[in-house]
Order: sequence, then structure tokens, then C-alpha cells
Amino acid sequence: MLDYDKEAEQYDALRGGEPRAAAAAAAVLGLLPEDTREVLDVGCGTGIVTRRLAAARPALRVTGVDRAAGMARRAAARLPGAVVLADSRRLPFPDGRFDAVTTVWVLHLATADARAVVAECARVLRPGGVYVTTVDKAASHNVGSDIDAVLADRPPSPARDAACLVAAYAAERGLLPAGQARFRGVGQGRSPRRTIADLRRGWFVTLPPGSAAAEDFAARLAALPDQDRPRPDPVFTLRAFRKPPAG
Repeated sequence: MLDYDKEAEQYDALRGGEPRAAAAAAAVLGLLPEDTREVLDVGCGTGIVTRRLAAARPALRVTGVDRAAGMARRAAARLPGAVVLADSRRLPFPDGRFDAVTTVWVLHLATADARAVVAECARVLRPGGVYVTTVDKAASHNVGSDIDAVLADRPPSPARDAACLVAAYAAERGLLPAGQARFRGVGQGRSPRRTIADLRRGWFVTLPPGSAAAEDFAARLAALPDQDRPRPDPVFTLRAFRKPPAG
């Protein structure tokens, strides 16, 4: 697992930067009703997407939350006074506080309990509000490339954000399906050399950096052609869920 405090400084540069953030924000906004006013972005990271949400519609007020202090500091620089350091499983807000809640690239990291994160998002969502989240993130990175062929037989890890699981967690809290969207992870197409670097930084949780297994995969990746040519970008999926109106 990556240390997101240490990752904060280089996170945006390694994840597609502003073009990727623009694609993500546009897709999220497409699932938010026009009358949305208060938005909570849970797991906001560096705030690169959060800031775009806030700037997109004059009436929107967006609050960001992240548990990694390094990430929250960078987000706060982008959105002064609008970022809170907190655990997504214990949000410091009252019930029904927000018109919309988002978790973009978050649930796959919920090693303890993605169900608890969804439950909290549902709790702080007002009746009639919308919850928007990415699902199936790991599967989105499998674009059928030669890199994917090498990585295909690595030890599997559980897909905590599998669409079927997220839908079940939402249903447990009374949330109803309300749409979906897809967007391209601009600038996130993997090259062999970049994949080796990610492998050695702990990106693949079942291949601990420095382990014999990790180095075996690194050697196999190093044998691929075009070491610096990015393969196709991933395409991410968003799902939206609506909290029924009161009464």
C-alpha cells in the first residue's frame, strides 16, 4: 500500500494532472442535479478534482475530506477553508448535511471496510440527494495491453469497489440507482518503465516492493518493447445513487 502522505507532492504529476482531473470532474458533474448546492468530496486527495467541482457551477459549495495529512494540506491550498482532515468511515458532519457526496478513486483503497464508507456517505446525504462514486477501478486499468498480459498472473487482490458490492452497500442504506457515466483517465496509460517504478513503490498490494515475486515481474516488464511508450488510457466508471425524499 502506498503512503499517501509521502505521495502527496508527486501525486498529481503521476496521475495525469489537470487533464485527468478535468475528465473526472466533468463526469461527476454530469450526474449531479442542477439544483445541487452543497457537495462533500470524500477522499479528496490533493483537491485537484474538488477544485474543478467547486469552480464549475457558481452556486456549488464544495467541502473536501481526506485522512492523509499531506494530501489534505495540498487540497487546502487549492480550496482554503474548505478541507477537513478526517476518516471517511467517521465523517464529522451531521446527518443529511449535503445535497451530494462523492468518492472518486476511494473505495478501492478501503482496506478496512468499504461498506462503512458508503454508509457514512449515505448518512450525511440529505433525502433526495445523490451519491456518486467510482467502481471497478483496478479492472479499468486492464486495457488488454502487453503489460496487462505480464501482470495477469500476479496474486489477486479483492476488488473492494466492485460495482455489485457497491450497489449492495448502497441498497443497505436505502440508496437507489440513479445513473452512471464513464470517463477516460487521461495521461494514465502505463508504459513498462513506469509500471516497474510503480511496482517498486508499492502500487501493487500483493507484490511487496523488494520481494522476489515483485522483482520477477519487474524483469518480465523490462523485457517488453517500447519501454517508454504509454499503452492506452484506462476508462473509469461512475455510479450514482439517490436517497429517496423524506416522507
